[in-house]
Amino acid sequence: MKRKKRSKEGRYFYFFIFPWLIGAIIFTLYPILSSLYFSFTEYDITHPPKWIGVQNYTKMLHDELFWRGVKTTLIFTVFSVPLQLILSLVLALLVNQKIPFRRFFRTVLYFPSMISGVALSLVWLWVFNSKNGIFNYVLGLFGVSGPSWLQDEKWAITAIIIMTMWSAGAGMVVFLAGLQGVPPLMYEAARIDGVNRRQSYWNITIPMISPVILFQLIMGLIESFQVFTQAFVMTRGGPHYATQFYVYYLWQNGFKFFQMGYASAMAWVLLIVIMVLTYFVMKFSKKFVHYEGGESA
Repeated sequence: MKRKKRSKEGRYFYFFIFPWLIGAIIFTLYPILSSLYFSFTEYDITHPPKWIGVQNYTKMLHDELFWRGVKTTLIFTVFSVPLQLILSLVLALLVNQKIPFRRFFRTVLYFPSMISGVALSLVWLWVFNSKNGIFNYVLGLFGVSGPSWLQDEKWAITAIIIMTMWSAGAGMVVFLAGLQGVPPLMYEAARIDGVNRRQSYWNITIPMISPVILFQLIMGLIESFQVFTQAFVMTRGGPHYATQFYVYYLWQNGFKFFQMGYASAMAWVLLIVIMVLTYFVMKFSKKFVHYEGGESA
């Protein structure tokens, strides 16, 4: 009877997941495998793909715009990921305190992260306007002449990094969940032993939420390698390729220059880089990530 029941449940299981399997194969697995094949071809969408081997991959080695995209993306990652991580953690620590209107402040800080990328980019276009933007207006109140921001190749990437800080509220919510999972008894025991608040943060809070920090770090790295909307809406990769991000150049090759084979090769290189980077972050995280029970990652 048990065997028949298990067999019947198995049939129901496959029956109900069958539509999802079909969708996953058609809309996920097939495009992934197709892009892998296209990466070894010369394909302009209008003509059948022509097999050229690894030429698309070797072409990257001599493509100046490709390396400019790599450089811009790395600069953005190096500065934006740590800044957003720190800002999200600081905001979470602040709104985790017992203060008046705590829920209101949490909502206000989280709300900007709910705005879509295109709408947010249009708002920040006005904020960074060199003549009528609020950023330069505030700087002018202190007697500082603001730069041209998005029109200046020296300041364009800085402007986009500043813009990413606006969505730190999403990371704040994740950190807040981690902070509320720290047992209050640990803080009470530390207070009895004469440990001050700063020492409690370094010796209790940070180790206890280290898995959350690792998660936020990995997600931040992945997101930073896929910047597209800001470059597309705000700068078009300019000025003078100052915001020529990797994914924006990938999009240009695929949907502007119709070099879909080359774009597919760039996409697979990006996937491999993200996978390798994630692997090394996970590997080195054993030194600083601690889980309940005293086990490391």
